[in-house]
Amino acid sequence: MSEVKPMWRWPWRYRESLLFTAALIAGGFAAQLAFGPFDFYLLRHPVNYILGIVLTALILLSLLAGDNPIVRWLSGAYLVAALLAGLLLFTLIMGLTPQLPGVAPDGDIFIRLGFTRMTTSWPFVLLYFMTLVSLGLAAARRLRSPGKKLVFILNHGGLWLVLAAAGLGAADREQYIMHVREGEVEWRVYTDDQQVLELPLAIRLDDFDLEEYEPKLAVIDRHSGLPQPEGNPALFQLADYLTAGLTEWRFGDWDISVEKYIAQAAPSGNGAYSELPMPGASPAARVLARHRDSKVIQAGWVSGGSQLLPVSPLALDDDLILVMTKPEAKRFVSRIKVFTRNGREEETALEVNQPLKVENWQIYQYGYDNKAGRMSTYSSFELVSDPWLPLVQAGLILWALGSLGLIYQGKGKQKP
Repeated sequence: MSEVKPMWRWPWRYRESLLFTAALIAGGFAAQLAFGPFDFYLLRHPVNYILGIVLTALILLSLLAGDNPIVRWLSGAYLVAALLAGLLLFTLIMGLTPQLPGVAPDGDIFIRLGFTRMTTSWPFVLLYFMTLVSLGLAAARRLRSPGKKLVFILNHGGLWLVLAAAGLGAADREQYIMHVREGEVEWRVYTDDQQVLELPLAIRLDDFDLEEYEPKLAVIDRHSGLPQPEGNPALFQLADYLTAGLTEWRFGDWDISVEKYIAQAAPSGNGAYSELPMPGASPAARVLARHRDSKVIQAGWVSGGSQLLPVSPLALDDDLILVMTKPEAKRFVSRIKVFTRNGREEETALEVNQPLKVENWQIYQYGYDNKAGRMSTYSSFELVSDPWLPLVQAGLILWALGSLGLIYQGKGKQKP
């Protein structure tokens, strides 16, 4: 029967590593209660650069320590597993807990301990920092024989670079929303505390174009205003009328048919609509509704209206009204020109999920005036600057190469 090793006698293994991780978390909670959330903006350039260089230098200097037991434990699998288990626990809590933008000083203990702002809580930050140290030391130890441990170095070194660049670079990441009116140039944005900030680039909006899906017909209760049937409204797709020639729709005891549809229409008098392509025009449909039992017929034009034109419903009876829904956006494009302080100019048609990269900035199509629709006089853009992103991407490439190498080595060791 093997003798049980006393606690805190070298070599340290899982028990010591788990207790160390628990003590680190407890110390983090104490710091959270004493100082509040960790302020990542303290790590702004050049502090994060200096910290990254110092941390890298200390990790490389650990190679001079030889087979020191503390360095061996810090870079060993036991501590890495304990730290990753702690990070995983906090990540699960973050996924199950609503994350709030601010912390009320008089909030309950759950909020004050940082569970609603997990990434800025002291326990999470300390676990993250120790994981960086442990992973970095683990990769550095293998540098003594890089030829034999190249795959391990790529895998762990790449992961270390991803975590280091993402964490240290968080303070330098900038993200703003800019609203630009058509025909104007804008270079100012608002910060989180509503201060005006001038950016090193400007955007001119030359044109905004919006394509919409065809609207739908729906029946609503004139007393409650709710679409019918409640909970599962029946809708007639006008797109089917245009593409498949479907003109008839049965709703309850009513047979409804579409006689004519105009994509851009305006009232022409006596309740009728005619085609009139212009700003503010709205879709309109001439419909005929026939009650199967009473043979009552209701006919007229239905339109969802716009900012310039009124809504035009069709009453079926004392309880039901036929209406047209508002068209939904299919595609919107902003034709812009970007100017930088360095004299660079970029012109493009910006769409959703097709950002424009200008120097260190990514420009995304963000939104427009939803109420105005095609008449929107402005477009909104999201501007993101992340100078540490190339390092994160490089780390991901190294980590992927190392992972593929580990898979290849594992297959090579399998017996035929």
